[in-house]
Amino acid sequence: MEGIMSDTVSASATATDLPKLLDRQRTAFLRNGPPSLRQRQTDLRRLKAEILKRRTDIVQALNTDFGQRSERESAIVELIPLVQSINYMIRHVGRWMKPERRHVSAYFQFGHAWVIRQPVGVVGIIAPWNYPVFLALVPLATAIAAGNRAMLKPSEFTPATSAVIEKIVQAVFSPEQVVVVTGDAELGAAFSALPFDHILFTGSTAVGKKVAAAAARNLTPITLELGGKSPTVIEPDFPMARVVDRIAFGKLTNAGQTCIAPDYVLLHENDQDAFTAAYQNIVRKLYPDGFAGSSDYTAILNQHHYERLTGLINNAEAQGAQVIHLGRDSKEHHVMAPVLLLNVTPQMTVMQEEIFGPILPVLTYRKLDEAIAFINARPRPLALYYFGSDRNACKKVLKYTISGNVTINGTLLHVAQDDLPFGGVGDSGIGAYHGKEGFIALTHARGVYQQGRFNAATLLQPPFGKLTTAITNLLLR
Repeated sequence: MEGIMSDTVSASATATDLPKLLDRQRTAFLRNGPPSLRQRQTDLRRLKAEILKRRTDIVQALNTDFGQRSERESAIVELIPLVQSINYMIRHVGRWMKPERRHVSAYFQFGHAWVIRQPVGVVGIIAPWNYPVFLALVPLATAIAAGNRAMLKPSEFTPATSAVIEKIVQAVFSPEQVVVVTGDAELGAAFSALPFDHILFTGSTAVGKKVAAAAARNLTPITLELGGKSPTVIEPDFPMARVVDRIAFGKLTNAGQTCIAPDYVLLHENDQDAFTAAYQNIVRKLYPDGFAGSSDYTAILNQHHYERLTGLINNAEAQGAQVIHLGRDSKEHHVMAPVLLLNVTPQMTVMQEEIFGPILPVLTYRKLDEAIAFINARPRPLALYYFGSDRNACKKVLKYTISGNVTINGTLLHVAQDDLPFGGVGDSGIGAYHGKEGFIALTHARGVYQQGRFNAATLLQPPFGKLTTAITNLLLR
């Protein structure tokens, strides 16, 4: 790692500061060149050590920002996957960095071709509020593993967590290598308009479109991790005991404030009553002490989001949905207990927007083709979940739907697989990262050809004659 500089950069930067910070990092990148494997692994180990050192600070900051954030859940959904991802990069980055030999045609024998993975330079990272540690520091670790420098903008909605992230970064990196800046939406717009070498954004589709438009003006490559309405398809007559706990886990982790949370359920019309009863029972078992003040349940981030979710419920109920409350809310502390919605129709607002909360609409189908058609009639989701034991039915769903990633007979867990790419498609995102795919996304594939002493191409140089014609005809077969 580069030596820690005595001057640090305040997290409270202004829009006019941003170009200077970027220029400083780009100058250092061009001056020093790509870091060695040893340097990258050292930086990653130092980052991991500082995260673990500040584990208590991180958990407390998350609780402050949310008002109620389970300490154990924070460790499970933020810290464990973050540390495991860094460990994976440390173990494998050396292999990813190796030049890849490529095929050379018989007509160019004695030459050699290969691809080298070159860091792009300075990466801009824009992180969201729902998982403000994991979704800020995994992209940062990926940028470091790929040999880049980075500017990180955490969400303005989680200021306590952002302050801890800033301390972690300042303890490990010089401002020439990594810098944290915070600010409101105006600063965020200025940040995304900078001529980075790559931008990695995680957030809503609406904001993602603005980031993409700003990046396009600089021809900056982007990775957009967005969201959408991730469906859960349940095979007819599949045992509900094997379904509801996994769906509840995916839906209620972080109180549903997860971009890959099951957004709605599609099940056979004969199975709705069984699912409803089983889901209510499992929720009571998971949270026997209720929700307000619970040490295991997370609050909605703020009052604005709590009221938005309440509005979704009221809109659905006004249009004929059956609302089943599975506990008591605490409006004062913006804690929302789980809610099931039955008799849901596509026209309801809850089926038009990503929910991002503990509300679970249940829709029914008669034939599996109806469920597939329903999914395909909507924007492509970030995740899809399938529960069933019929392999042919599962293959059919996989073949005829398109989504970011899939977990079969479970929820969320594809995101914890370090060797799988993570990313959306269409409205749910552009590009992918995690593991090797993250390294690839934040590097340039530089093709290199070294010409040998003999090269058949010389036979196609002027003056042209019969030999040229013969070789041309041979190559055009």
